[in-house]
Amino acid sequence: MKTAATTSGLPPPLHSLQPLRRRHFNRLFAAVYAAAIFSLLYHHSLKLLHPTSAISLLISLSLLVSDALLAFMWSTTQAFRMNPVRRQEHPENRLDRGDLPGLDIFICTADPYKEPPLDVANTALSVMAYDYPPGKLSVFVSDDGGSELTMFAFMEAARFGRLWLPFCRENNVVDRCPDAYFSSCYAQSAAVVEIKMMYESMKMKVESVVKKGKVSDEYISSEEEGQILHQYRTKDFSRQSHPSIIQVLLNSRKDVDSSGEPMPNLVYVSREKSKASPHNFKAGALNTLLRVSGTMTNSPIILTLDCDMYSNDPTTAQRMLCYFMDRPAPIEPNYAYVQFPQRYHGLNRADIYASEHKRLFLVNSMGIDGLNGPNYVGTGCFFRRRAFFGSPCSYVPPEVPELSPDYLVDKPINTEEVLGRAHQVAGCNYENQTSWGSKIGFRYGSLVEDYYTGYRLHCEGWKSAFCNPKRAAFLGDVPITINDVLNQVKRWSIGLLEVAFSKYSPLTYGVRNGGLLMGLAYAHYAFWPIWFFPITIYALIPSLALLQGLAIFPKVDDPWFLLYAFLFLGSYCQDCFDFISTHGTFERWWSDQRMWLIKAPSAFPLGITEYISKCLGMETRGFNVTSKVMEDEQSKRYDEGIFEFGVPSPMFLPLATLAILNLVAFLGGFFYVLKKDIELDAFFMQMFVAGFGVLNSLPFYGAMFWRRDNGRMPIRTTVAATLLVGLLCGITFVLFEFNRV
Repeated sequence: MKTAATTSGLPPPLHSLQPLRRRHFNRLFAAVYAAAIFSLLYHHSLKLLHPTSAISLLISLSLLVSDALLAFMWSTTQAFRMNPVRRQEHPENRLDRGDLPGLDIFICTADPYKEPPLDVANTALSVMAYDYPPGKLSVFVSDDGGSELTMFAFMEAARFGRLWLPFCRENNVVDRCPDAYFSSCYAQSAAVVEIKMMYESMKMKVESVVKKGKVSDEYISSEEEGQILHQYRTKDFSRQSHPSIIQVLLNSRKDVDSSGEPMPNLVYVSREKSKASPHNFKAGALNTLLRVSGTMTNSPIILTLDCDMYSNDPTTAQRMLCYFMDRPAPIEPNYAYVQFPQRYHGLNRADIYASEHKRLFLVNSMGIDGLNGPNYVGTGCFFRRRAFFGSPCSYVPPEVPELSPDYLVDKPINTEEVLGRAHQVAGCNYENQTSWGSKIGFRYGSLVEDYYTGYRLHCEGWKSAFCNPKRAAFLGDVPITINDVLNQVKRWSIGLLEVAFSKYSPLTYGVRNGGLLMGLAYAHYAFWPIWFFPITIYALIPSLALLQGLAIFPKVDDPWFLLYAFLFLGSYCQDCFDFISTHGTFERWWSDQRMWLIKAPSAFPLGITEYISKCLGMETRGFNVTSKVMEDEQSKRYDEGIFEFGVPSPMFLPLATLAILNLVAFLGGFFYVLKKDIELDAFFMQMFVAGFGVLNSLPFYGAMFWRRDNGRMPIRTTVAATLLVGLLCGITFVLFEFNRV
């Protein structure tokens, strides 16, 4: 069948877009659900106008505020449901390899003990082996940890890459991450056995130096390597304070692999650090790479990649170009980036920590793609370099012409002049009195630099595209302890609040510059942490009132009961449908909604507290890298679907407290019903809410009361939570007695 393009004499398109049919149902359901919400708020207002006591007034006010916040957050989710779309790439219509633009790949790492250098090296090797002209491919690695361990790992990776890249080409290997390939490869050919032995040798050396914490002389194979590593052993070198280190490990103009083909450029960068200068975390590292790469290669396309997110498809770059180089108009002028979803390997069957983030990375991305495009999620994103220098119609020039996106680099990357300029732009004071972080590059002002940068680009008039091929373009690691998961969410909460309450708030600046729906979509994330209030209120008040025999919801035979039932079932059923429609399972959906309830009273309030402390100028913990290290026992429990607590954490206390409270309330209510002290129809909703809390808290009861492994809930937390429940019940009893008097 001929397309419109071919019949008109134009070349066939490289991608297509199809609106999803369910958008019509979503719009109709949203109208009905909105009417139900207004009815509920009206019901609350009636109870506020006619309180029976001071306690009932306080409870009604708390529920009104909670439901109003839930209504606001629900309204923001509708932006994702108004016009969801699905895109399809047609790489078979792609341009010739000779027409492909240069591609710079940025990989950031910060801590060799939390982010194993071998894993970072695997990520780099997987993209170095892209099905792409190696002379147009450059990999820049930012080591914000300033570690000789990471440098050594990349020197070994460069050596192994000379054998790995031709092996992949000659054997049509698809899994081009060495560790992933050898973990799943069952072939026993001589070539496979030989290359695997070489990889195991590299792996042994890298893991050995990481374990020792230094690179022993026995592993240094040349005088040049010794000189490079000597930079890390000077007396004035530390992680917080050191000069810039830029080392060209592979040069595509002179380095060739074992088959004689050129190698991609591989450049190690550790920017200058000083305790007296702000370094702006990952955004600062990315801007340094943006400048360093600009002086060395200045490729028009940039890929940002997390250090643990390896390439799972060597043709990914061709799919990306289906958007940037679609015909008849090459390089769509308003496309700033193409975002691939974050997907993961090693998830247990139920995905107990909801690490897929299916709503964030798939459901919502397809929804916002029907507006101006998906938000930037930090990794797996191909940028047009020009997007970092002003809006599509208003170019903001950098302070030196060499950093301009159209500057032509015509000198080898390892010349003294090029390296000197690279060191200059990697200096810790280079950004002083410049537009970097405000009008140029990745944006400063939030710990979630990815969300904030994508948001600012959209507000400037740029668009983006969501590319979700059947075979995952990238696969990453997931945290396997709930403490790591919650700490990650807490960090996100701080960064999101920094945007929500800034002059660039999505509700004001976003709506004004990106439109109502786009502003609401970004507001949904910016105000994520406010989930803590309604969820915590619903976990506390119904159970405490149930223990005191006070009915706060309509009876089963009351028409208002049907309203509550519709709001709960409608929301949960639609959420479940959205989740399963993206190839999810009911079991994983249950884990996803459970983690939503777990994050609300734990990570969100601590994130809010730290944000407020930061605003008041008080000392905070700052940025904390999520650990990618997996211990054997923890991995075993994770594979079996067992929650991992183990270490004391302030975030466990509210979770344990609410779990115990809901259990006590449910059992107490059940006992009252059996004794006929209360009527079930009057307390059914409170029994349901408490029972729902118990059902979601099952992993906590095991961790608190009968598990004996190292991953159980700390005993002090369990004891403290039990005492806190007793205190809450005691205070409630006194208040109710005082109210009766």
